[in-house]
Amino acid sequence: MSKAVTYSSPYEFEGRIPLKQAVPLGLQHVLAMFVGNLTPVMIISGACGIAAGSDLQIALLQNAMLIAGIVTLIQLYAVGPCGGKVPIIMGTSSGFIGVCNSVAAMMGGGPLAYGAVMGASIIGGFLEAVLGFMLKPLRKFFPPVVTGTVVLSIGLSLIAVGVGSFGGGTAAKDYGSLENLFLGLLVLVVIIVLKHCTKGISSTASILFGIIVGYIAAAVMGLILDPVGVTADGVEYTKAWVLNWDKVAAASWFAIPQIMPVDIVFDARAILPICIMFIVTAVETVGDISGVMEGGMGREATDKELSGGIVCDGIGSSIAALFGVLPNTSFSQNVGLVTMTKIVNRSALAVGALFLIACGLFPKVGAIISIMPQSVLGGAAVMMFSSIVVSGIQLITKHPMTARNISIVSVALGLGYGLGANTAVLTSLPQSVQLIFGGSGIVPAAVVAILMNVLLPKED
Repeated sequence: MSKAVTYSSPYEFEGRIPLKQAVPLGLQHVLAMFVGNLTPVMIISGACGIAAGSDLQIALLQNAMLIAGIVTLIQLYAVGPCGGKVPIIMGTSSGFIGVCNSVAAMMGGGPLAYGAVMGASIIGGFLEAVLGFMLKPLRKFFPPVVTGTVVLSIGLSLIAVGVGSFGGGTAAKDYGSLENLFLGLLVLVVIIVLKHCTKGISSTASILFGIIVGYIAAAVMGLILDPVGVTADGVEYTKAWVLNWDKVAAASWFAIPQIMPVDIVFDARAILPICIMFIVTAVETVGDISGVMEGGMGREATDKELSGGIVCDGIGSSIAALFGVLPNTSFSQNVGLVTMTKIVNRSALAVGALFLIACGLFPKVGAIISIMPQSVLGGAAVMMFSSIVVSGIQLITKHPMTARNISIVSVALGLGYGLGANTAVLTSLPQSVQLIFGGSGIVPAAVVAILMNVLLPKED
């Protein structure tokens, strides 16, 4: 007689949950990060002269999905010291776009430049892994007031991204149109209603159902509204909310991933700036793991969790480079999803990782997800990203808000985040400084918070 399976709660990290719960909960994680996982590869491969839609770029995008799934499983379950066993989804980092663009321009573009980025990523990944092993003596530099400030700045930097998607994507010609705003608002309302007015799977997977409703609404709009717009110059364009089913039809059913689709090159011009960026990424990962543990599990991250998470970031990025994929890191979008839903079950997130692997092996599956309108994603994103801000506040206020802590948070957000969010202020500084501190407000806010925590005298 077979033993009955004992199921756990989706709000507990360990333990199994029924497949009918795990599948929708995992799928909503994939939907939240799918576009963001592919965008950096598209931008940098384009900057290196790799033609959009070419066989090489398609192979790189396919590998990006496959690697994100594999590295996520390592982060969830750990292989030795690699992996923090934390509810984190991994994906291609957008933080490297600026520095990789600079490297591509400096090296004259072409597959050679892309190969140099990959070579630098292999070395930088090992550097970050070393930092992960050394985290315990460095932990004193990351008390809750510092990690909370980093998490808060991550959330603030993402809110603008979420609102941009809500309007259809800032690059869309019909950005802010009534159709895009309607879709974004519809998804947001559906998520809120299901989250707070229903029970069971419709509540826990409210983001998935909200996005599905957005898909259906976009399909119906395509039948009753004109999918073509006209610019002020009289040029016709396809509106951002239109579902491109041709892309799904053109995608193949199965494809074998390619190892080393580009020749790897080791060039000092690429290694130095990209290695510096890996150090910055380690700080952001500390913030992401701290945010997801506080927001999703109601406690601070342990030394072992932070160390394993950073090591996984590094080793995962080195593995990614062998497949022609930019560095992999913790995805803040999914940190927001966890902090909003409190769904931290490892089985659910592992199903999401398996979906990503399936997208890498079966391109038609990935194509269905990739045609999602930006406004549909934006409806979910504005709520998810704001929840990261709340997690940052919770971390900061874990200890009394003394005059010292108030000064650290105030200056880090005012000067640090302010400088990074307004990059024009940095135009007189060397380009290397602009690349590191001008990409977002996260890095300068983290640096200022760490320095002030070290320099300001402790209060009695």
